[in-house]
Amino acid sequence: MSEAALLDIRDLRAGYGRVEVLRGVSLAVRSGQIVALLGSNGAGKSTLNNTVCGLVAPSAGSIVFGGQPIAGRRPREIVQAGLVQVPEGRRVFPNLSVRENLELGSYARARERREANLERVLATFPRLAERAQQLAGTMSGGEQQMLAIGRALMAEPRLLILDEPSLGLSPLLVEQMFALIAQLHAQGLAILLVEQNVGQSLDIAEHAYVLENGALRFEGTPAALLASPELKRAYLGL
Repeated sequence: MSEAALLDIRDLRAGYGRVEVLRGVSLAVRSGQIVALLGSNGAGKSTLNNTVCGLVAPSAGSIVFGGQPIAGRRPREIVQAGLVQVPEGRRVFPNLSVRENLELGSYARARERREANLERVLATFPRLAERAQQLAGTMSGGEQQMLAIGRALMAEPRLLILDEPSLGLSPLLVEQMFALIAQLHAQGLAILLVEQNVGQSLDIAEHAYVLENGALRFEGTPAALLASPELKRAYLGL
């Protein structure tokens, strides 16, 4: 692992009660890097996300973000440090407006720059600007995913974790979503992209990990992963 890693996870173990889901996972994301974490349903991807973000307590291992240990810290403290997750399923507040949802993103971090960040987010997502007063629950799935990402950007993340951002979207919206992720990365944002959509993820990632049954089965460049017929067949379904 690089000492310069923004997020450095080593030998992480975590689970629920007596059920261990993560079994010694090590992973790193450098500043400005986009890393893909791939694996099928039940591989442990969401458990890894939730452990990093403080929603699940690790049983062993270390999580270091920005040079500081964060394992066991409260989720709010982790967000305040600049590590922000867009969870699977979007989880917008359906009875609040688009603008209100976005404003909530700056509750724990960057509150003093809320208005400036709101302008920036609305410029990035013109659709949200058009519907700023609309209730979030009345929006399409793609629009809600935009809103969830925009809400995360309100906190000025140093690292953005995207958990299955393409889930449930039409093929056209999937294309648009990955184009947006590439755009955010081009602006210098570090991203951990957790996805089942292998092809699109490897197109934009600089580094990739494959998780299976709570353990890493591959780490390397997308080119190296795609060059291995065995890995492609066994873990990626390609």
